[in-house]
Amino acid sequence: MTTLTFDSLNPATGAVVGSHPKATPAAVHEAVGRAETAAAWWTALGHAERRRRLLDYKAVLTQHIRELAALVHEENGKPVGDATLELVLAVTHLDWAARNAAKVLGRRRVNTGMIGLNLAATLEYLPLGVVGVIGPWNYPVFTPMGSIAYALAAGNAVVFKPSELTPGIGVRLAELFRESVPEHDVFQTVTGLGETGAALAGDPRVKKVAFTGSTATAKRVMAACAENLTPIVAECGGKDAFIVDADADLAAAADACLWGAMSNAGQTCVGVERVYVVDAVYDGFMRELTGRAARLKAGEDYGPITMPGQVDVIKRHIDDAVKAGRTVTGGSDAVRAPYVDPVIVEDVPEDSPAVREETFGPTITVRRTRDAQEALELANASAYGLGGTIFSRNARRATELARLMRSGMTAINSVISFAGVPSLPFGGVGDSGFGRIHGADGLREFARPKAISRQRFAMPGMNITSFNRGPAELERLVRLVTFLHGRRKR
Repeated sequence: MTTLTFDSLNPATGAVVGSHPKATPAAVHEAVGRAETAAAWWTALGHAERRRRLLDYKAVLTQHIRELAALVHEENGKPVGDATLELVLAVTHLDWAARNAAKVLGRRRVNTGMIGLNLAATLEYLPLGVVGVIGPWNYPVFTPMGSIAYALAAGNAVVFKPSELTPGIGVRLAELFRESVPEHDVFQTVTGLGETGAALAGDPRVKKVAFTGSTATAKRVMAACAENLTPIVAECGGKDAFIVDADADLAAAADACLWGAMSNAGQTCVGVERVYVVDAVYDGFMRELTGRAARLKAGEDYGPITMPGQVDVIKRHIDDAVKAGRTVTGGSDAVRAPYVDPVIVEDVPEDSPAVREETFGPTITVRRTRDAQEALELANASAYGLGGTIFSRNARRATELARLMRSGMTAINSVISFAGVPSLPFGGVGDSGFGRIHGADGLREFARPKAISRQRFAMPGMNITSFNRGPAELERLVRLVTFLHGRRKR
């Protein structure tokens, strides 16, 4: 029987980077079966042995960092420097997950309280089994590794379905893992199109799915998972806001804003898309921003649009913004597929697609606000809630704005910095998804809590969980509870 294949293309040139199998539902079924066997073995190794092997895998990835960066560049189109940065971040997260899994998930004693004085209680987090990871093309290493590394560290086996636009890097990540863990298929990659991902999400032996992609696709994945009540962690799109307060360092803010909006050709879920600037510093900020944007070159400072179909979305948003607002940089002619030059448009209405919908291109809308409070209200008036940024010299004020921003993560006087802190959870609210990867929350996302209580001795005169319980024992219980909890607080 002939195996059907598909090609991975260089988005800048259209050249074929590699050909990969279209994994059928039967092939996915077989991979999950191998993963089930591997999961039992991997779980039995225990935290210490898994830690050793994952740290070895980290070393293997680091030794191949130039090779992997070149492959990301070929498949995704981003500059090699940006691909290298992505790999460095993935390595640091793998290191953190491996080193902290035992501390976060391991068994520990918990307080039983006065009512449970005769009990001993423990809590631990046990592996789920097989975890399915469906990854994106915009950060084909860093983003899926945020699920893969944490799921592996938690004791699970992983079946990874990479984007059909960047399958080669997904295959290579699993190949290199076998150098550290050759005994079983603890980490496998299955390549293919939508049918492959649907088969993975719909397999009842998959105990959790980690998905990264658009909100619309997340809903379809959730529908497949619902058939088996398979839980899902979903990191979807974003329309992240960037607030510049009246006391901000304007040069630093403009520099960060431009990189957050234009790096990776704007194809970043937590990239800057909406900018709100307090009136007192608006003109100064725009001078800084436009001066820097004028020196930016598509095809040099950032790469092409990776997904051809996205070009039409970007053009539609640009055309809408240009009609409704005032063009500062770029315009409708900025789209030169597969490249898009930087686009900055002012005064775009808040109800326009360019402000409400995820663009996923090197474009930003900028709006003048009375003060930071109005900027915050506008920033929060979005269906999305992934990341965000505050620039202000007043640390207390910036922190309060960051706390009130409706987002899973907020950076202060930096952009997307939270992604580089392995101990911080990453995820969104609203149309940006739910659940968390990274940090202790990310480890617990791929484990199930196991609670155990053990009676150490019988409680004299208070056997309340027995049909032999008498009125006197119940009275003692009521008196104890009244003593502990009956006093009102005034």
